[in-house]
Amino acid sequence: MSAAARTGDTTPHVPVLLRPLLDAVAPVEGTWIDGTMGAGGYTRGLLESGAAHVVAIDRDPQALEMARGWAAAWGSRLTLVRDVFSNMDAHAQDVAGVVLDLGVSSMQLDAAARGFSFTRDGPLDMRMSQQGESAAELVARLGESALADLLFLYGEERASRRIARAIVRARAEAPIETTGQLAEIIEKCLPRPKPGQAHPATRSFQAIRIAVNDEYRELVGGLEAAERALAPTGRLAVVTFHSIEDRIVKRFLQARSGGGGRGSRHAPEIARDAPRFTLPRRKPIEPDAAELDVNPRARSARLRVAVRTDAPAGPVDRDALGMPSLEGKR
Repeated sequence: MSAAARTGDTTPHVPVLLRPLLDAVAPVEGTWIDGTMGAGGYTRGLLESGAAHVVAIDRDPQALEMARGWAAAWGSRLTLVRDVFSNMDAHAQDVAGVVLDLGVSSMQLDAAARGFSFTRDGPLDMRMSQQGESAAELVARLGESALADLLFLYGEERASRRIARAIVRARAEAPIETTGQLAEIIEKCLPRPKPGQAHPATRSFQAIRIAVNDEYRELVGGLEAAERALAPTGRLAVVTFHSIEDRIVKRFLQARSGGGGRGSRHAPEIARDAPRFTLPRRKPIEPDAAELDVNPRARSARLRVAVRTDAPAGPVDRDALGMPSLEGKR
């Protein structure tokens, strides 16, 4: 959720799990990278907690433009960078910590013109960088089978084939150009939600957004880049917002900390590299009741923290991370 969430149009941006994160990575000192600056909640939290310098990265030009109003107060202690976080090690090395707050920010969700939300009718866009193929173009290009695979693999949508079939039928009559059009098509495919249940379009919109922004590939690349950028004893903190993201982060940290199966007489244990991280705790940190009262969007957030060792960085086996792939699907 890119460092910010908010409960409504009149409430300020509230960084998800900020206090637990700062407690988990303390002491905050030296240079830090905030790879998902968004509205700047984590960046300012790090600076206020004692970071000597924060390199704040975001691919969204609007986020960088909005930051200029508050960034000047921090002077040389803050550097703003427009880039993807998988390139973070090109902007800083031997850092004391890296923070990644994944997904889409509330300032993006709440702007109808950005096309992320099914609750606000606007152009079907969803591009975080405001460059490349839009969601409307993706939905118009993919065949029915590829659309169904996308919705199922990226959004865990069980009705993916029914929805894909409806999308293809609808676009044959008229282009699907707005979030309202797409949400209506999806709603007609699914039962009306019961009180407290998510909107029927939630999983499908998530899947399309992830595909448009190549979020899973970017996540793995970002974890590898953080490993390269961190100094020994540097801390990595990652906040995820759905099960696939959390699975990728969990498996990455398990693999890089020497975890995994120990082998058996059928499959002998293979030689492993020295651990690149240690894990202060195995289970993720979740929002408490007080945070959920202030920020209901935090309900699915999970925070995982790891500490870098002095072992050299190296490539990761991406197939072992459970990263969904649509390679070869059209």
